[in-house]
Amino acid sequence: MAQISTSDFKKGTKVVIEGDPYEMLLVDFVKPGKGQALYKCKMRNLIKGTLLDRTYKSGDGLEGADVRRNDAQFLYRESGGFVFMDQGSFEQFSIAEATVGDQARFLQDNAVCELLYWNDTPIGVTLPASVVMKVQYTEPAVRGNTSGNITKAAQVDNGVEVQVPSFVDTGDMVKINTQTGEYVERVRE
Repeated sequence: MAQISTSDFKKGTKVVIEGDPYEMLLVDFVKPGKGQALYKCKMRNLIKGTLLDRTYKSGDGLEGADVRRNDAQFLYRESGGFVFMDQGSFEQFSIAEATVGDQARFLQDNAVCELLYWNDTPIGVTLPASVVMKVQYTEPAVRGNTSGNITKAAQVDNGVEVQVPSFVDTGDMVKINTQTGEYVERVRE
């Protein structure tokens, strides 16, 4: 990939450092009274998620990372991974459980997810912002506890337990934030 000069550094730029792809989260230009201008960069490793702070002098450069995003539809789970289908080419491929991570608990059949590729290898999966699931079981509301922000545990149709307000009953459809795993709202059919 092409070399990226410090003058082209900006938030969202993707570069390769020590063989791993990084995304620039923050770029501060500092011009001291004496000497060269400096670029203070805060970056996130796109594979491990770790943060890195580095300072570069003007005129330095980094190798650009060949990172792209593409939509893919989740088809089914297999041993050791998840099978997705590319929305453009209809090619099917498997992604390891470690790549999907904790988000797998909210992965629903036929959900269209955004995949992050580095050198044509999937390194990340982003689920839709929220999913709608059916409450399989929750304790009935206690009389008098139906107002306010009192919550209770509820098991949704994939076996995951989430906290819901006390007015939610077994059989209700609820919207859940896939990033935090928190209840968003009750959905009426």
